[in-house]
Amino acid sequence: MGFLLDWLHFCCSSRRKIYYLHRRYKFMSRMEKQLSRFRGWLPKKPMRLDKETIPDLEENDCYTAPFSQQRIHHFIINNKDTFFNNATRSRIVHHILQRVKYEEGKNKIGLNRLLSNCTYEAAFPLHEGGYRSKNSIKTHGAENHRHLLFECWASWGVWYKYQPLDLIRRYFGEKIGLYFAWLGWYTGMLFPAAIIGLFVFLYGMFTLDSCQVSKEICQATNVTMCPLCDKYCPYMRLSDSCVYAKVTHLFDNGATVFFAVFMAVWATVFLEFWKRRRAVIAYDWDLIDWEEEEEEIRPQFEAKYSKKERLNPISGKPEPYQAFTDKCSRLIVSASGIFFMICVVIAAVFGIVIYRVVTVSTFAAFKWALIRNNSQVATTGTAVCINFCIIMLLNVLMKKLHFFSPTSNSPVLNQMWENSFT
Repeated sequence: MGFLLDWLHFCCSSRRKIYYLHRRYKFMSRMEKQLSRFRGWLPKKPMRLDKETIPDLEENDCYTAPFSQQRIHHFIINNKDTFFNNATRSRIVHHILQRVKYEEGKNKIGLNRLLSNCTYEAAFPLHEGGYRSKNSIKTHGAENHRHLLFECWASWGVWYKYQPLDLIRRYFGEKIGLYFAWLGWYTGMLFPAAIIGLFVFLYGMFTLDSCQVSKEICQATNVTMCPLCDKYCPYMRLSDSCVYAKVTHLFDNGATVFFAVFMAVWATVFLEFWKRRRAVIAYDWDLIDWEEEEEEIRPQFEAKYSKKERLNPISGKPEPYQAFTDKCSRLIVSASGIFFMICVVIAAVFGIVIYRVVTVSTFAAFKWALIRNNSQVATTGTAVCINFCIIMLLNVLMKKLHFFSPTSNSPVLNQMWENSFT
């Protein structure tokens, strides 16, 4: 009899499980149909570029090497007019203009010299055709690469799409292409940091009423604070800074510690993943050994030290040589100038601090009631404006001093000269 009861209980429970599973399956299939119908309304992969408008920019499956006139028979040249792209042709023209001697005399060479002495106002390569067209790019296609870049990259309507890095590299060159690749990668990596920061801000908003520090400051109506200055500043109550305490809690709360740890990890992850991304781009664009093969001597260095030459121990070719004593003297003068500019920056910082201390009492005794009642805000605002002007002035001064410094012509390669700015 007990066996019969157990068998009946097992049969009823199994039927109930099958019935529930059948209802669950019907519900899940119905939800899946609704989701598939909703996905049908949405565009598929909206961030990807339209392959119909972007031409096929993949290189031929063949070996690559730096171009040389002596080895021209080793290169596959179907059309001489399109063998070099726009960026390469611009680099060739710029290379020639940088090394042309425009006048007899020392250092009278190159386009950069003419730009520095204001003979020319500016120099820039010309674009290929216009960037606008009367016809639609989807029906008639792009007239040129500039028009294609404007429609698929520089237009506000495609801000959410991926960048056409191959097209940017083909039009502007590898250096500009790598810059925009880094900029796109940096912008994409900022999204998780922005989301975490938004959650930290929302946490501060939701816990604003329960913050013990801001509660004590807002309720301290009987606590009197000392005045900020001696003569004109009045006594203040601690509760007057209630709004400031609440605003501070929005950005400085318990979740800020987690956000600081997250940003420390984010910075490391961003750098390491960018190294991988850069390695992939360098391999795709054939830039692995670009610096060793393509980097040449700067024309300014070549013009200044062309009289003294020595053999390069690596390449075996003669190149301009800078004497060790000349290099040391220039380094000493430049180091003295850098030390002087550091002292100027420190003096500017102390000057801003002294300005804020002195100006508080001046604004507190001002005739206008608006400035007198908001003396702290007026002091901070004017100090920020003065600080901004000092920064911009020192930035312009540093650029001018760099071009006229004794070590401006010392770097041998362009990469060394660009690194000297940092």
